[in-house]
Amino acid sequence: MADKLEIRMDEYLPLRDVVFNTLRQAILKGELKPGERLMEIQLANKLGVSRTPVREAIRKLELEGLVLMIPRKGAEVAEITRQDMEDVLEVRTALEELAVKDACDHITDAQLSELKKASNEFKKALLEGKDLVTCADADMHFHDVILSATNNRRLIQMLNNLSEQMYRYRMEYLKDERTHKTLIEEHDAIRRALKKHDKVKAGAAIRVHIDNQKRSILESLTEKEEDEEL
Repeated sequence: MADKLEIRMDEYLPLRDVVFNTLRQAILKGELKPGERLMEIQLANKLGVSRTPVREAIRKLELEGLVLMIPRKGAEVAEITRQDMEDVLEVRTALEELAVKDACDHITDAQLSELKKASNEFKKALLEGKDLVTCADADMHFHDVILSATNNRRLIQMLNNLSEQMYRYRMEYLKDERTHKTLIEEHDAIRRALKKHDKVKAGAAIRVHIDNQKRSILESLTEKEEDEEL
């Protein structure tokens, strides 16, 4: 059970939703590891709540695919599988390509300045060896600036929802320090294309960015599988 697991209270939300959000973020950020068992009594004691909101939260997490119910064993954090990762990244590629092309039409000078700042903050986080959560949040902010420039509320909503599912894969990608230099270069390529309002180059740059992420995560999953076989 994660030592850092702490409930994140919100006076505007029912307790069951607070517990759900707390556990959800713990899984997405890797505080609760894939394959780790989720025992209601232990979680309830750790969070200082009754078992009922924990049970309800686990059921909702199962619906989102973040938790699996194993017969005669109980709940555990879902593993990161190849199929799930490929499904999520396939959808992300299509939506992000649409987003950067829309952004080419609408991005303002102020948003371009914000994008450059976000790019620099992400680069600084990687080069200074900040923790994975800080790096992942900086990466998300870079993409959020692009998304906000689309002026497409439905697209923003869809990618924001997908972003939550992407968080686990983003963290997995950032663990490999060999990818950091490439990530910085890819962000620069995306930003340059947006500055020139070049839809073709922007679309190509985002596809390369996501394809490299997919390749890196697949390599990581393969290495883990090989280690488990030893």
